[in-house]
Order: sequence, then C-alpha cells, then structure tokens
Amino acid sequence: MDTIPTSTTVRSTNNLARLSAAAAALAVAVCLAATVNAQTKRATPRKPTPPPPPATKTEPATMTCPEVLGEGVRTKRQYCDVLIGRDPLGGILITLPPHSGNPTLTFDLHNRHTYSEELVKANRAYSRYTATIGVLTLDNTLVSRAIVQNEFRTQADLVDRISGGSGPGGLKAVAPTGTETVSIVIPQEAMQVSILGEKLTIVRPDTTDNFNAVGRPMAVISNVMVEYKPPPARRPARRPPAKK
Repeated sequence: MDTIPTSTTVRSTNNLARLSAAAAALAVAVCLAATVNAQTKRATPRKPTPPPPPATKTEPATMTCPEVLGEGVRTKRQYCDVLIGRDPLGGILITLPPHSGNPTLTFDLHNRHTYSEELVKANRAYSRYTATIGVLTLDNTLVSRAIVQNEFRTQADLVDRISGGSGPGGLKAVAPTGTETVSIVIPQEAMQVSILGEKLTIVRPDTTDNFNAVGRPMAVISNVMVEYKPPPARRPARRPPAKK
C-alpha cells in the first residue's frame, strides 16, 4: 500500500530544493565574480619599472697644472707644485665631469723639500714644514682649506724622488715629503675648482721662515681623484606621428 506524503514532508522537500537552487546560484555568482576579477586584474597595465640610479664613479681628475714638478721614480705619480696665489685662475685647475649631487675631490698633499746629502750627513738637515692651501671656486669662493705638516731629518722622510733633474741618477733636488690625504666635498653647481697656496712656515734649528709671496711654490699634490654620480640619462624625445 502506497504511503501518502504529508504536508510536512512536502514542505521539507520544497525547502531542500530551494536551498539547493540558492546554493547553485551562489556558486555560479562566485565563479562569475572570480572570472571578472581575474580578467580585470589581467587588464590592468603594470607601471614601468624606473631605471636604477646611476652608480658612483671614481676616476682621475682632469687637471691643469701651472708648474709640473715631475714624475715620481718609485710611485710613477705625476707631482704638481702648488703656488701661493690670490687669483683662482692662476692655481691648479680641476675640471669636474658632469655630475648629479655633490662630487668629492680627493688628493694627497705633500710638503716641498730641497734635499741635500751634505746636510743630512752633517745632521743639519732638520726642517719642520707647515703648508696651508685652499680649494676655491672660480668666483673666488673658498670651499675648504687643508694643511700638511711634517718633519724632515733623513732621506727616509721623502715620499718619492723626482726624475728629470741634474743631480746624481738624474734626480731633482726638490722632492715631496710628508703626506696628508685630503677629501673635500664640492658644491653641486661648480664645474671647476682651483687649488691655491696660502702660506708656508719652515722651522729649522737656527731660524723660522714664513712665506706668503704670490707665485712661490710652497707644496705639492699628487693622486688627484674625483668621486661623483653621473646625471641621470635623458629619455629620448618622442617622435611626432608621421603625416599621412
């Protein structure tokens, strides 16, 4: 004998059917939303990656030396005399490469000694040097000062000997003594700077001499380098569309 469904059973069946239909519709909606969202993400263009900033460069500086002392026998460096002066155009001119930010100028500063083998053997060669120089822009604005101070007693106190002289072995009597490594930050807008001597004091066993006469060689520099960041590369200009 067949069982006649009650009204409660019918309602439960209908509710289950409605819930199943609602669940199916929700699943379809979720899938559609995910598909649209994925398509939207794929359609969004990515921003181009900016180029990395230019790396810092360190290279020998371009230098104009009014009085070249000569090449070192041991180091093979070029040594340049620093002259006492007031006009930046008369000093050692350093031309800076195109740069972004503040470049840094570095060099070795030495005192300038006239070597005498006779004075060394007689124990009368002692000298204490104090040389002061300035780094200026070409409009005569002082960027910074530097000082080198050292004592000379024997040949071992020389930094190097200079070739091209008339002395024994073809050496010059003048030679660098003492070393002070100088590092100076240059203003960004400067494209050239000048190195000028200010004053020199020499203390010997029997006397003290001060020099500030314009044009007198009073110190020596070598190993002139510049550290800088190149300016960012310019983007090529867009070409106008060709006319039809």
